[in-house]
Amino acid sequence: METSVPVFMRTHLDAAARWWGGERVDIVPCMMLFDHGREASVGPRTESGPGVASAALRVLASGSRGNCSILGVRTAARRRFALIDAGLSPLRTRRLLGAMKLTLDDIDEILLTHLDSDHCSAGWARGLPSHITVRLHADHVGRARRAGLPSDQLVPFDDAFTLQSGVTTRPILLSHDSAGVAAFRFETGAGALGFATDVGRVTPGLVRHLKGVDTLAIESNYCPQMQIASRRPAFLKQRIMGGAGHLSNAECREAVKAIAPAQHVVLLHLSQDCNQPDRARQAHTSAPYKLTISRQDKPTPWIHVAKDAATAPPSIAS
Repeated sequence: METSVPVFMRTHLDAAARWWGGERVDIVPCMMLFDHGREASVGPRTESGPGVASAALRVLASGSRGNCSILGVRTAARRRFALIDAGLSPLRTRRLLGAMKLTLDDIDEILLTHLDSDHCSAGWARGLPSHITVRLHADHVGRARRAGLPSDQLVPFDDAFTLQSGVTTRPILLSHDSAGVAAFRFETGAGALGFATDVGRVTPGLVRHLKGVDTLAIESNYCPQMQIASRRPAFLKQRIMGGAGHLSNAECREAVKAIAPAQHVVLLHLSQDCNQPDRARQAHTSAPYKLTISRQDKPTPWIHVAKDAATAPPSIAS
């Protein structure tokens, strides 16, 4: 195990907007998986499973003041939703969901990359609804219990698992501080999504794990020049830049080049003090994929994950 650390027809867009809570979506397009640091056998692309018709990611907030994304999947019967990280307070999370015409009742589960406070807010110890399961790496269970998360709602993983929505999820544990961080590859049936934040450095295992996803959400935390010139203490700079903290803009770009996502890249966790959206964007000039930069204060649009960029999601009315 690695521990070292388009254009679309207007009718289609209207259907997508109705389906995803009245908002436009970015239609993006799946492929291989690798198993928790060990290469798994990879077959050819397969057609969407009978239960999954559509999938999309939306970053509700990302940055040092809190990280939370939502993965939405439309099955044959209903829409299903899971949060990736819960670094916002329950109150703010409810407000953001409410703006999307959703509530916490619509959330089946929460996946935690790790337990830092900007990825798992302390408020969830008392504010976690009883129906929501919390999936986290087995190495993080002890910290979660000490933080007050209900033990009976914790579901540890150290290998591939399936979300309630039917999404196959393959984690890999990477270096971040002492306990590490989980990155994920989601095979939705409609497309493949990679999600990696706070990964410290790019390892060959991470590249293999996420290779060829259709949509890649990955951190682009800091600009080295801004980091060095900042007033942060030397120990913090070393923590961030030392290979077990965060990825710089350039490191993010190299990771993206190696992973080669087919359609879309979403930049996560930009530092408020030591990065700027324009600096992060410059690293992807003339790139062959669409780029979305997440923000701390405003959600991204829904970013659709699909094998075919010309595929529109079905209407909820069906």
